[in-house]
Amino acid sequence: MAPYIGASTSRIDGPAKVTGAAKYAAEFNVPGMAYGSVIVSTIAKGRIKRIDQSAAVRVNGVLKVLTHENRPTMADNDQAYRDEVAPLGSPFRPLYDDKVVFNGQPIALVVAETSEIARFAATLVRVEYENEPHVTDLQAQRGAAIPVKPPTSPIEALFTPPNPRGDPDRALAAAQLRQVAEYYTPIEHHNPMELYASTVVYERDGKLTVYDKTQGVQNVQRYLCGVFGLKPEDVRVMSAFVGGGFGSGLRPQFQAVLAMLAARALRRSVRVVLTRPQMYALGYRPATIQRLAIGANNEGTLDALTHEAFTVTSQYEEFYRQETGWSGLLYKCANAKYAHKLVHLDLPTSCDMRCPSAATGVYALECAMDELAATMQLDPLELRLRCYSERDQHGDRPYSSKALRECYRQGAQAFGWDKRSPLPRMMRDGSELVGFGMATGVWDAFQVPITVRIVLAANGAAEVACATSDIGTGTYTIMAQVAADMLGLPIENIKIKLGDSTLPQSPVEGGSWIAASVSNGIAGTAAAIREELLRLAKQMPNSPFANAASDDVALAGGKLVSTRDASRALSISDIMRHGAVDRIEQQKTTRPTSDESRARNAHSAVFAEVKVDEQLGVIRVTRVVSAVAAGRILNMKTATSQILGSVVWGIGMALHEETLIDHRFGRVMNANIAEYHVPVSADVYDIKVIFVDEPDDSNPLGIKGLGEIGIVGVASAIANAVYHATGKRVRDLPITLDKLIG
Repeated sequence: MAPYIGASTSRIDGPAKVTGAAKYAAEFNVPGMAYGSVIVSTIAKGRIKRIDQSAAVRVNGVLKVLTHENRPTMADNDQAYRDEVAPLGSPFRPLYDDKVVFNGQPIALVVAETSEIARFAATLVRVEYENEPHVTDLQAQRGAAIPVKPPTSPIEALFTPPNPRGDPDRALAAAQLRQVAEYYTPIEHHNPMELYASTVVYERDGKLTVYDKTQGVQNVQRYLCGVFGLKPEDVRVMSAFVGGGFGSGLRPQFQAVLAMLAARALRRSVRVVLTRPQMYALGYRPATIQRLAIGANNEGTLDALTHEAFTVTSQYEEFYRQETGWSGLLYKCANAKYAHKLVHLDLPTSCDMRCPSAATGVYALECAMDELAATMQLDPLELRLRCYSERDQHGDRPYSSKALRECYRQGAQAFGWDKRSPLPRMMRDGSELVGFGMATGVWDAFQVPITVRIVLAANGAAEVACATSDIGTGTYTIMAQVAADMLGLPIENIKIKLGDSTLPQSPVEGGSWIAASVSNGIAGTAAAIREELLRLAKQMPNSPFANAASDDVALAGGKLVSTRDASRALSISDIMRHGAVDRIEQQKTTRPTSDESRARNAHSAVFAEVKVDEQLGVIRVTRVVSAVAAGRILNMKTATSQILGSVVWGIGMALHEETLIDHRFGRVMNANIAEYHVPVSADVYDIKVIFVDEPDDSNPLGIKGLGEIGIVGVASAIANAVYHATGKRVRDLPITLDKLIG
């Protein structure tokens, strides 16, 4: 039987999704369901003076209008509202009091017998406010920025700027060449296909089952228990399928609280589904202003580098990620310093969005490197090779593996980089200017503690359980692949259970850490299953394993097999029948290595071709090659899909995506998928994905994760290609035609 790990295996959950058998959070129906419609604020800052619900409650079928004045009891302390990935500050409390802290804040919930009645009645509620002055403009508030606090723990250190090296100010002043520029990225919003929803089923015994759209069911369960003072055994959170999260579901969202409030107030089941515009209050990729100053010598190596970032957060929490230090993982430079400042605005708290900090921070870094190459009249790829770093300079550590040079080589060869003209505006295709651009990608390779339970039946079927989520990336499938190989069973014999808070412990799914974590967790638990089978096999008469050690046996083809002599084997069913057991159950917690002597990162090289209409400024991204080094690839099919999707998102970041705010009202003006532009099929041409072989021993299976790395560097490669095509450098995203022809 060929190994499943590494094979192009189709999704095991695919049939359920294409036939409609897969149920999402808003698709669980029970008798007596009530429906909630959310009312949101129309001001950005102030207080609610009065909520007039009289017209709404007169509508036939309306059950209740919940506000801060009549809601069930909620916790009155910040700690109760802090989830496992909450930033510093005071978390937002839905329907807690009369304060308004952002436009679009939920301020009331109309609950009715049908969703149509609830939506109609919500339009009849009248709200009076006491307005206060607000600020929502990053550029205008830049002068009020506050430096992020020094880290007080290893976790906080992941998000704060690295320590400086050398004397960067002096080295920059003495450098033969200097490149100084500012780069801007706008607020971007997640727009997953599935709307955020929560269905709270009120059980007969008063316990609650919550079907929620989330990237972490146990995180939501703990949060709801904290907010409502409930016991964990009284709240079960389930999320078997997620129609896209991308970071927006890492934290519990307010519709879960509102649905719980209504269910507890009415003592019946309630569903709350947010509208697309309401989802724009759930968090966003923060806007950034980044200033880079690079000093280099005439040989094309770096003497100094400074990277300063300004990013957006709310007035009540301090969300930030490490925007500035990626250069220390990529390029040799003895003198460097980094700074990060927060701009507090009257907006919801910003949050993680696919590859948080690297997608934006590497954009600025890689554009600055391209500008330096242009100033030096040096090939951009050659500049990166001359500055290549073999060590993580922040900690002066080697890498567990770094096949970035091979990414450069294979990517450039597949793209045809050698055909690039050294000067801008020299390549044409009819009326279009042609540009080649490239950039580097880098992301962390995390592994986190996780618990996996495996139950092996005597008939050769196995159930693998973990509370982790599948947010559309293929977690069901890779778990089945790994379990099938580790247990020596056909993949059809593996049943995967996930997305249920009652299952063994898992953190939220994000940061590209679940594949490595849960796969190694499965391997560890499967080893315990193998140990138990060996123990039982040793008790059999004339056992071929009487003196075998655990390392002497493996599971393959439904048998326990000697690794020294394949003819020495016993079937799993025979071993269990002789041992008089019909099932073997093991549950193990796997933790990452504590070895911090090596850096663990995934890398990529992105090459992009653009064609720009010289008269109209219309940009087409006609080719992209992404060469990725990310350790062991579990599933070539789903891995390729991950990178393809990431590249498309990178195209959107470069050319389309931008959340527009009317600063007079602090209101998002394009809170819909008609006016919030993302790439469509007509915007996507040829994308080639290359996985570079990269053995890695930082975890037993050598996995690094793929969810984030595919987007890093794409926007900068496209921006650099636009410069090469037109000779015009656009430093603020997205690159729209008005910025080229204006």
